[in-house]
Amino acid sequence: MQTLRFLLRILDWFPTSQLESFICDLVARRVAALPADEALRFLFRLDAAFYPLQGQMAVAYGGGMHTKHRHMRYHDFFVQRVKPGERVLDIGCGHGAVAYDITEKAGAYVTGIDLSPENIQQAHSHHSHPRVRYILGDVLRDLPSEQFDVIIMSNVLEHLEDRVGFLRRVQAAIQPSRWLIRVPLFERHWSVPLKEELGLDYRLDLTHHIEYTQEGFSDEMQQAGLEIVHQEVRWGEIWAELKPGEDIDGNA
Repeated sequence: MQTLRFLLRILDWFPTSQLESFICDLVARRVAALPADEALRFLFRLDAAFYPLQGQMAVAYGGGMHTKHRHMRYHDFFVQRVKPGERVLDIGCGHGAVAYDITEKAGAYVTGIDLSPENIQQAHSHHSHPRVRYILGDVLRDLPSEQFDVIIMSNVLEHLEDRVGFLRRVQAAIQPSRWLIRVPLFERHWSVPLKEELGLDYRLDLTHHIEYTQEGFSDEMQQAGLEIVHQEVRWGEIWAELKPGEDIDGNA
């Protein structure tokens, strides 16, 4: 441990460009000495370790908001599918960025719910609006007892275990006319199935219960009684608009 701390102190003196070269050379030497499968596991583990750091720095660089919001422009997908005056429930609203844009740009009334006190505090601080309210709660237990026209789940559904049961319960309780859902796609990159083949965790987030194939998403929505009326694949994600379909009893 003392040797490692000493080495890290030395590396602190390296200019960034030299440190990059040193690390790349070090990794390349180790990879060259390993069988292909072990080399790939080594490289993928490094990639998984760096991914959260990239996210943290993207938030810092973006002044407190991850730059993916402006690069991916996924807010527009939601805004364009909400009508003025509609009542929207944003499940897992996070910091409230999507809820705010829907209210401001679409003229809707939005209720955002999230189980993180920090997220709700950030939402109140940075994305408050007269037509937005934020609720601290676990949607599995604290679902608002009122009706909404539209339900939004932006990178939330994959965090739930009983997704079909949840969707059915919420549809029955709230009776929205539309759902707008954004989920990560398993087929986002060739490395994902390779990681699975090598016995590595391929998920973008360790709290994900699933990362969908297009067929898997379609099947699960059908089981939940929802009909896909629009779907597009962007940035390695599925963005979908859905409506209540025919349930198992043949009722709308």
